[in-house]
Amino acid sequence: MEIRVLGPFNARVKEMCVLPSANKPKQILALLALAGGEGVSIPDLIQELWGTNPPRSAHNTLQTYILRLRRKLDAALSTDGVTRPKDVLVTFYRGYRLNLEQDELDAHGFEHKVRAGRLAAESGDDENASRLLEEALGQWTGPALADIPTGCILGAEARRLEENRLTALEQRLEADLRLGRHHQILGQLTSLTAHHPLNENLHALHMVALHRSGRAGEALRVFIQLRDSLVNELGMEPSHRLQRLQQAVLLADPVLDSRECLSDALAKA
Repeated sequence: MEIRVLGPFNARVKEMCVLPSANKPKQILALLALAGGEGVSIPDLIQELWGTNPPRSAHNTLQTYILRLRRKLDAALSTDGVTRPKDVLVTFYRGYRLNLEQDELDAHGFEHKVRAGRLAAESGDDENASRLLEEALGQWTGPALADIPTGCILGAEARRLEENRLTALEQRLEADLRLGRHHQILGQLTSLTAHHPLNENLHALHMVALHRSGRAGEALRVFIQLRDSLVNELGMEPSHRLQRLQQAVLLADPVLDSRECLSDALAKA
């Protein structure tokens, strides 16, 4: 089985699409895939599909949706003759579970690559850290679960995936800065800070990249834009870390041009 959630939702068995046409069965399949071996309880599935006001027929309707999913699986597994739909979409005492191997869900592959990239960064191997994190990010084809509706549980899962994506991107950009690739990532940082006007980490990376490119004035403008956004939207000033970074840019502190860890450079600024 192959399931993709890092972009438009897709599920295939032996190259055959097993996505149902209706949205609610799609939600069930996506939630089961992301739950892994733990499965999802019937109350949680009902909450995902209907919120806090489910219809009286919710249990029966849920069983109907499970039956539809198993029929889709049966059509794809019919040439196997060994694996049954109930072996893949399993009923257990509290709910349902989807039997998936780690490499059958793209989110698992993403998380595995991200962990490897972080370990490389922690060991000082920024070249491999940048490569592994970029490979992880390359598995994304759009926003998580981009084409299906999400309830409170699946919506939270989608937000979690997006947060992990942004964190991995920040870590890759940090590795690139340590490798002296500030010119190559400037365009990406310009776009990212525009899309995330309250993200201090991205603004810090942008400021350092601009400083190292001989554009200190623009780096200071990035700080001013961040400050304006924080004050206007949240009524708060930038953190002390960002204020130290501003002072370092003003003083042309040489620590900002070193190859040491960006977080260390900011701490010394």
